[in-house]
Amino acid sequence: MATYTVSVAAATAVIGYDLVQNEPWTVSENARVLTGIGIMGSAAALDTIVDCMAGLTRVCRLYNRTTGMLNKDDLMELMAFIPAGAKISLPVVDVPATNPINAIIELEDL
Repeated sequence: MATYTVSVAAATAVIGYDLVQNEPWTVSENARVLTGIGIMGSAAALDTIVDCMAGLTRVCRLYNRTTGMLNKDDLMELMAFIPAGAKISLPVVDVPATNPINAIIELEDL
C-alpha cells in the first residue's frame, strides 16, 4: 500500500486543473484499489471541490473538510477499483479561495 500527498497553490488550482497532473503514480500497468482519499486547505471548510477520477469515471467528489495539511487519519475510506492503465486525476471543480489545497490518496496494487 502506498500513500501520496500533494499540495497546490490556490492561484494554480483553477477550475479544471488536475492536482496530481505531474505525479508519476497516477498511471500504473497494474490494477489498483483506491482505499482512501481526502483534501484540506484553502481559507475555510467546504470552499473547495475536487473530483476524483479514474480515467473518465468519477470515483467521488471531495470537499475540503478544513484548512491545513492532511495525514492518514484524515482519509475518507474507499474501496474503488482502478483498472490497469487508467489515469487517476483530481480536477478542481470549485477553486480554493486562498492558501494551498492539499490532497492525500492511498492506493494498493492488486
